Amino acid sequence: MATGSTKAVYAALFGNLGIAVTKFIAAAMTGSASMWAESYHSASDTVNQILLLLGIKLSTRPANELHQFGFGKSQFFWSFIVATMIFGISGILSLQQGFSSLLGDAHHFENPIINYIVLAIAFAFEGNALRIAINQFKKPILESGEKVRFSTLYTEFKNSKDTSLLTVIVEDTAALLGIVVAAIGILLTDITGNTQYDAISSLIIGVLLMSFAFFLAKENRGLLLGESVSSEQQKQIIDAVTAVPEVHKVVTMKTMHLSPTVVIVGIEVNLVDGLDTDKIETITDVIEKEIMTIIPSSKKEYIFVEVQR
Repeated sequence: MATGSTKAVYAALFGNLGIAVTKFIAAAMTGSASMWAESYHSASDTVNQILLLLGIKLSTRPANELHQFGFGKSQFFWSFIVATMIFGISGILSLQQGFSSLLGDAHHFENPIINYIVLAIAFAFEGNALRIAINQFKKPILESGEKVRFSTLYTEFKNSKDTSLLTVIVEDTAALLGIVVAAIGILLTDITGNTQYDAISSLIIGVLLMSFAFFLAKENRGLLLGESVSSEQQKQIIDAVTAVPEVHKVVTMKTMHLSPTVVIVGIEVNLVDGLDTDKIETITDVIEKEIMTIIPSSKKEYIFVEVQR
C-alpha cells in the first residue's frame, strides 16, 4: 500500500507512544485535569496508529472468491473505527475529567513547570509528525506540476481518498491545538491559583476531539458507502475518452473507490458509425488505456467499457 501513508503513520505512532507515557507521568505528578485530558488524547492517538497500520496491511490482501474486488476498503473501515471509537472515547474521557474537576472540589494541582516541559516536548514531536504527513500529502500536488498553495492544499484535502494519511493529519492538528489549550489552562491556573481554568481546558480538549471525530467519521462513512472519484478526475476521464477519434460522446460514467488509489469505472460510449466488430474491440482497449492514464493505480479488470448500440 501507499508508502507515504505508512511512513506518516509510523512517525505518528512512535511520537505518540513516547508522548503518552510522558504525559501520564506528568499528570500523575501534577494533578492537572488538562494534562490528564492530553494523556488520554495521546494514548488514543497511539492506538489509532496501530489500527491504521492494521487497515493498511489488511487492504493489501489479494482478492478471493468472496471478495472479488479485493480488500482495499479495509483502510476506510479501520479509519472509521478510529474516528468513532477511539477519538470518541478519548473525547468523552476528557469531558468527564473536565466536568468532575469543574463541578467538584478544586482538584490537586502542583509543579506546573513539569507540565510546561512535557507540553513543549510534545509540541515538538507532534509538529514533526505533522510535517512528515504534510510532506507526503503535498506529493500529488507537486507531481501534477502545481504550486503548493492554500487553495491547492484545500482542494487536495477535499478530494483525497487516503483516509490513513488524512487521519494522521487531523490527529496531529488536533494534538497541537490540544497542547496549546492545555498550556493556556495550566498557565492561567498557575497565575491565578484557580483550578477551574485547568478544568475548562480539559473540557475544550474534549470538544475538540469529538469535533474532529465527527469530521473523520463523516469522511470515512462516505467512502465505505461507495464514493466516486473527484469531479476533476471525472472531467479528465471524459476529456481523455472523448479525445479518441472514434468516440462520438460519453453517454454515462459511474465510478467508485475500492481503495484510496484503486477505482472501479463503468463507462458507456457512443461511437461513430461504420465500425466493424474488430475495430470496436480495438477502440475499447484504447479507451481502457486512456482511463488508466488518469487512474494509473487502478486495474484494467476494474474498467468496464460498454458501447451504445
